[in-house]
Amino acid sequence: MAELTRCPWSTKDPLYIAYHDEEWGRPNRDGRRLFEKIILEGAQAGLSWITILKKRENYRRLFEGFDPAKVAAFDDDDVVRLLGDAGIIRNQAKIRSAINNAKVFVDNFGTDEDAFATFLWGFVDGQPIINQRKSMAELPPVIEASTEMSKALKKMGFSFVGPTTCYALMQAAGMVDDHLVTCFAHTSNR
Repeated sequence: MAELTRCPWSTKDPLYIAYHDEEWGRPNRDGRRLFEKIILEGAQAGLSWITILKKRENYRRLFEGFDPAKVAAFDDDDVVRLLGDAGIIRNQAKIRSAINNAKVFVDNFGTDEDAFATFLWGFVDGQPIINQRKSMAELPPVIEASTEMSKALKKMGFSFVGPTTCYALMQAAGMVDDHLVTCFAHTSNR
């Protein structure tokens, strides 16, 4: 059986390969999972994504399945608890950002996770942008839509949501298909 051609960033690590093959670039309209992606993309800042993938299950457990209402209720005792758990990135600013972002989510969307998903997908008019990139060198760090998303999220009060982080979110959530055209997971090859 021939080996699949993948994007060069997907390493030999089975966790990374599964993420590439089954999740990254696949349209995701689940508001809870999109909120999770915002938190994890913020946690990833300055680190490799594989580091976050290896800790994702711990994040899900410690952050109440990324239920925005539950995370919004976290207090200083929860910050101390989270800082003491090696299963996640123990960075106080990133932990406080996650709690802040949950509060902002609840303030703006209540418990309506679908409304949050619709809001984020609105930056691509509800449809994935299908790029035809042939090399990693063609991938920009931001696009106009990620800059606009960043501005809108920051205006609401979200943190750790710069344009590059928003672009990574858009790619991960399939709002943008940036699989290389040679990759089996590119929309044109599915």
